[in-house]
Amino acid sequence: MQETGKETPQEIKGWNWGAFMFNWIWGIGNHTYLPLLSLIPVVNIIWVFITGFKGNEWAWQKGEYESVAEFKKVQETWNRAGLVQFIISIIAIILYFIFFAGIVATSINNQ
Repeated sequence: MQETGKETPQEIKGWNWGAFMFNWIWGIGNHTYLPLLSLIPVVNIIWVFITGFKGNEWAWQKGEYESVAEFKKVQETWNRAGLVQFIISIIAIILYFIFFAGIVATSINNQ
């Protein structure tokens, strides 16, 4: 079991898409509760990025992982889900702008 404050291995440091996209849900699932700060309006704009960047370290310190390999296997699922959600969100935003640009163009042409 990892103790809080124990040094985080260099190979697990880095970006975590699951922590970024599913911040407070990811935090509860990984027994680290700092991501709950992303529920605070306005603070969440910055905090989701901090969670994405520091998430692996927090999860390692709070988790009960036997090895780095086990940790990476667990976080791989979160990372994959977070990246897929990010891509879907970007596509939805692009479609939103295309749709409303079409509406605006149509209304301008009809005047």
